[in-house]
Amino acid sequence: MLTCCISGKTSMRSIIFANYIARDTRRLGATMDVEQSNVRFLNNLVLNLWDCGGQDAFMETFFTSQKDVLFSNVEVLIFVFDVQSSDVQKDIEKYQSCIETGIMKYSPDAMIFCLVHKMDLIPKAQREMLFSKRKEELEHLSKPLKISCYATSIWDETLYNAWSKIMSLLIPNVGQLKLKLKKFADHINADEVLLFEKATFLVVAHHMRKEHNDANRFEKISNIIKQFKLSCNKMQSFFRSIEVRNSSFAAYIELFTANMYIMVVMSDPQVCSAAVQLNINNAKRYFKDTDQSGTQ
Repeated sequence: MLTCCISGKTSMRSIIFANYIARDTRRLGATMDVEQSNVRFLNNLVLNLWDCGGQDAFMETFFTSQKDVLFSNVEVLIFVFDVQSSDVQKDIEKYQSCIETGIMKYSPDAMIFCLVHKMDLIPKAQREMLFSKRKEELEHLSKPLKISCYATSIWDETLYNAWSKIMSLLIPNVGQLKLKLKKFADHINADEVLLFEKATFLVVAHHMRKEHNDANRFEKISNIIKQFKLSCNKMQSFFRSIEVRNSSFAAYIELFTANMYIMVVMSDPQVCSAAVQLNINNAKRYFKDTDQSGTQ
């Protein structure tokens, strides 16, 4: 991850990969030089995260003596912009330098994601217009490379949604997973079926057969389960499954493969828990090959 300012890269990395909650990131300091960490994702897929300091002195070093190290064999570049930066033009110039002298030269096939961060600081009525303008400018500067832009904040669901989309694009066989989820959901008459990555609880794939009025439910579920897992860890217990039921629906979350949890939502009151559990267990073999083949 790169940026040109103190834009919140370390905070978002901590929330997604280290189970921080937003208020706990206030005690994190600014990144000095480069912090490197490896995150194992879906077994054999490893994310090599380079959290690069945004201060001018370090950015200058990155684009001179360390340029070949940072930009060689890059699969994904995530560039974070502070939406309230005091020098937007300077940020744009740094990004353009990163693209032209780094990515185009050393990793022209890399996927590029631009996160316009701290959007919570912008009045709600102005956010869409401001983001659209910034997105259009970044797409123009990035040509002929294609980029994906997301508006994000650590205080709402946008950060989780952006990272879920990024992670989904890193999975070679995500199309197969979605197809299998559809078949599974149709077979058991489920309202919705989701696959979460085991460590981060980011959504890997999902299929919905019944419309839901809460567009932010994935992020809410992820936060709840991650906090529950932390509580289990404190008690030296391992979270494996949970069932939530009321008069309207039943939701089942269970460890599904070595690398994923599954969530099944049912609204049919005639379907008993044992039947759902049996279907989930029978489906594990069906998904196991897809899980392993996508990580080699």
